[in-house]
Amino acid sequence: MSTHRQRRAELVIRMQLRRISFAPNPLRRKEDRLEAALLLGALVAALLVIPAAAVLATTVRDNSASAAARQRAVLRPAQARTLDGTADAQLGQSTTPVRVQWFDAAGTAREGRHDVPIGTAVGTELQIWLDRTGQLARAPRTPAGSAALGGVAGVTASTLAWLFLFASYRLCRRPLDRRRTQAWEREWEQIAPRWTRRQP
Repeated sequence: MSTHRQRRAELVIRMQLRRISFAPNPLRRKEDRLEAALLLGALVAALLVIPAAAVLATTVRDNSASAAARQRAVLRPAQARTLDGTADAQLGQSTTPVRVQWFDAAGTAREGRHDVPIGTAVGTELQIWLDRTGQLARAPRTPAGSAALGGVAGVTASTLAWLFLFASYRLCRRPLDRRRTQAWEREWEQIAPRWTRRQP
């Protein structure tokens, strides 16, 4: 039983090799074998893109997290409340700037504009970040935000790499297709008279 399965597996492998033109096949031209090699190379490169994209995503995430940690070291959080309500959301908009009020270290009320999610009501308390001069600053990116940024970078890079590989493979096929067409035309010129010749 194991011998039968082994022979069947060998047959499947040979059929696949013949399909991509690496096994001996008298019906395959040199252009066909070259095309198969290009396809195999593109597939291998496409597989290698996955770990490369993962490394890129991890690097972007770690760099973003390090930058956020450096920001937290020079910024300080403070509590504020909104003085305005948010307007109706526009297409693709998730936040909008509104006036907020907070108190500095001396207890003086200060105001500024800060982005809040659409739908935030007047008087909503929120956390803001202040720089060394007490001015509003952009909030450091959260760990989830850093992870999302890394994921977007990895997916974008892998998608662009796969599109590049596909386009390169298609471009490399064009001269091979032309050579195949020219070879078929030459062979047909030799064979056609035998078929079209009137039999006695």
